[in-house]
Amino acid sequence: MSANISIDEYLEKVSRFTGSEYGRIVREQFADTKGTSELGMLASPTAEELEQLRRAVGIMTADEKTNAADLTDEQIHKIAADSKVDPGLLAIFLNGFALHHKKHC
Repeated sequence: MSANISIDEYLEKVSRFTGSEYGRIVREQFADTKGTSELGMLASPTAEELEQLRRAVGIMTADEKTNAADLTDEQIHKIAADSKVDPGLLAIFLNGFALHHKKHC
């Protein structure tokens, strides 16, 4: 994959271990004392998280996708509300994309 990947390509990259044994192991490594694994989502989202992320990315405008690394909190909350997804999940995903984007640009 090229360094300058699109938000759609990043979503597919993040989804590669969904539902796999490896993905489960990764999620467990990131789990906190409550069993939650927000950061693990960037390595292996659950099927439900992946469906939410696909729905959110699917409704983004071309401009939002092009500038996904620079979306404001307000824009992220609007996309989350419009696509009926967890705003925290979307924020983590988009922050992960922004970090990836800045690292490779």
